[in-house]
Amino acid sequence: MKIEIIRQRVGSIRRQLRKKGIDCLILTKPVDVTYVTAFAGEDSWAAITKSAVYLITDSRYTEQAQKECVQTSIVERKGAIAGAAGTLVQRLRAVRTVAVEKSVSLGAFRDLKKSCGRPLKTVSGILEAQRSIKDTTERAAIEEAAEIAATALKNAARYFKQGIPENELAGIINLEMRKLGCTNGFETIVAFGANASRPHHKPTQRRLKQRDTILIDFGARCRGYCCDITRCVAIGKPTAEYRKAWEVVEKAQAAAIAVAKAGARLVDVDAAPRRVIRDSGYPVYGHGSGHGFGLEIHEIPFLKEDAKGRLQAGQIITIEPGIYLPGKLGVRVEDDILITEDGCQVLTHKCPHAPWRN
Repeated sequence: MKIEIIRQRVGSIRRQLRKKGIDCLILTKPVDVTYVTAFAGEDSWAAITKSAVYLITDSRYTEQAQKECVQTSIVERKGAIAGAAGTLVQRLRAVRTVAVEKSVSLGAFRDLKKSCGRPLKTVSGILEAQRSIKDTTERAAIEEAAEIAATALKNAARYFKQGIPENELAGIINLEMRKLGCTNGFETIVAFGANASRPHHKPTQRRLKQRDTILIDFGARCRGYCCDITRCVAIGKPTAEYRKAWEVVEKAQAAAIAVAKAGARLVDVDAAPRRVIRDSGYPVYGHGSGHGFGLEIHEIPFLKEDAKGRLQAGQIITIEPGIYLPGKLGVRVEDDILITEDGCQVLTHKCPHAPWRN
């Protein structure tokens, strides 16, 4: 991680803290800790003051932190993390007001409030909005993850054979990503036939048939950043019903991509694919049409029917409409796109839409 990138991130956070009258912000979410320190370990908090950034960790991660952290002072704790954070705040005499992320547990908040000896409040939104705009290093990591995921799926395709169970194929896809130097960014979904009508189906022992369909929702994690892709495949000649549904979903996704650009209202981008599916006579899906992602697989912005706000240049989101007919079929096509001032760029183009496999 380049030092200048971390400096820019921390500098932007500090400007927000000054506006809010906060002397010290304590970060407890692992992804936020990573964002400001480049530390990829667990069980650690970060504290940002006007003049320094601290990582509060323990001996399990000290060596890792020394290697990974950028522009960060490492505090090795012996006891509970909330107590260690409170002791650190007490040492910082210039700190008068302290805030902690709203996502902190109630127990940790109480312990921190008791130990820090300063007024303590919870805050939200400081990092979420900033993290939604991806810098050049984040974009590069997501593009690399997308390329590796595409290669992993291509390598796994030789196992699309009659008799293989859903959960075994999911494991093979995960293994192929690991062979290429990544991990899976989230739990891989593999759904055969009618199982695909469940958007978050968990792979089972259901085996692939001679004439069948596959829905695969997967993503690689590269240098901490995810991609998120869904592809559908028909084994043998697909039914006319399945082919029609797939073509409508692809048309719906294209409609959303066509209107996705900086300044576009989230509700308008969400509405575009729903309109195509509704006008084609299919039931409209109940989930969102897409979402932001990065260090987490679900980040702002969210494309929903009641969404507020507009897309911004530099955001990376999914576009993922679907058609779900319980007991019959499920089709979803999902790609990752970078929002630009005058449109968008598809980052998952190396993972082609190839629905028919004979």
